[in-house]
Amino acid sequence: MKNIILITILCVSAVGISQEKMVSKSAKVTFEASVPSFEEVKAVNSNVTFVLNPLTGEIASLALMKGFQFKVALMEEHFNENYIESDQYPKAVFKGKIEGFDLQSLSVNPKDFIIKGKLELHGKSRDINTAARISRSLSGVSISCNFSVNASDFNIEIPNLVKSKLSNKINIQVAAVLGANRQ
Repeated sequence: MKNIILITILCVSAVGISQEKMVSKSAKVTFEASVPSFEEVKAVNSNVTFVLNPLTGEIASLALMKGFQFKVALMEEHFNENYIESDQYPKAVFKGKIEGFDLQSLSVNPKDFIIKGKLELHGKSRDINTAARISRSLSGVSISCNFSVNASDFNIEIPNLVKSKLSNKINIQVAAVLGANRQ
């Protein structure tokens, strides 16, 4: 009888471990759409949720658009009201997979991986393929990547009045440290 109880406990524990996800609620997303010789157009959101399933390499991320902060308050207002229309499109979502991901192979030295997935923004969805640097530390798993998107691909219109001051090409940087989160 004790053996049956012990085996049951071990099986339940194994199922619990296999459902472990790695999570960050303070991932950082920075975007820049600056043009040389004009004022910097850059914003940071440090409250982005990022989830990794270490068994499958699947990832998901959610950024609330009103969480992006600019140096200039007027830029932030224009971003939310005129460009991204945050009331109508309140979030950006990325879902994808880290190709060839193996948690056990990670060390403190960053390793290169490819992330493929879909970015949903402003009511549109686009495929994203990007290189990522991933490492392991005492805090968990660190992921960083850079990629670019075009505002026009997401039906984000840049008025003629500011076209020369604002780039259609938006450079995006993502940095996250994910820790274990049992579900």
